[in-house]
Amino acid sequence: MIVDSIKGFERYINFHPRFAKVYEFMIKTDFSKLAVGQHPIMGKEIYCIISENSVEGLEIPKLEVHDSYIDIHILLEGSETIGHRDRSRCNGDNIAYNQSEDIAFLDETPENFINLEPMNIAVIFPYDAHAPLIGNGTIKKAVIKILF
Repeated sequence: MIVDSIKGFERYINFHPRFAKVYEFMIKTDFSKLAVGQHPIMGKEIYCIISENSVEGLEIPKLEVHDSYIDIHILLEGSETIGHRDRSRCNGDNIAYNQSEDIAFLDETPENFINLEPMNIAVIFPYDAHAPLIGNGTIKKAVIKILF
């Protein structure tokens, strides 16, 4: 997992062949003008999901994992905590994986937590089990999905 800012993401564009296109989208986009929903960037290879969520308290949701996509969480409004645990330290046997949604939920607990404030990003790779949406109040965020 990488935690940084949108401007700081430039340091990581060589980590993946699609990151340069993602960076270009991030610096040219006024996220406040994007409606809630899915926005294509490069077909199914790169797209952005805008969501608004009410987060209620510090109850920790189940850790989730993705096999096919890297997530870049960009907090737009509010404050969010994300739990993290290295996927190799999770019990992955016999979990139900939803291939069409690219997600599985684990009965594990995070080992550490990161806090995001507006315009912070968290780059979450397939080897990062994560528990988003921890906090209080309403948050608005963008999640950019990049085919791994």
